[in-house]
Amino acid sequence: MEKEEVKKKIYELVEKSTGKKKLKSSDIQKTVSADAGISRDEVKDALRDLVDEGKLIYTYFGGSFVEIPPQQ
Repeated sequence: MEKEEVKKKIYELVEKSTGKKKLKSSDIQKTVSADAGISRDEVKDALRDLVDEGKLIYTYFGGSFVEIPPQQ
């Protein structure tokens, strides 16, 4: 699976959970690697790219969570 497809799956997963449940990095890795049939390291790498691009951010509320940045 191409990295761009993995990034799209990650973003869609985070987008669907917005307002319902906060996802941890490990939750995302587990879910996407199971769905896409790829390693957790590949998912982690794609997640890191999304954070570096500013499409996703890490937040901290008693634990680290991945979220879509708030609109300005």
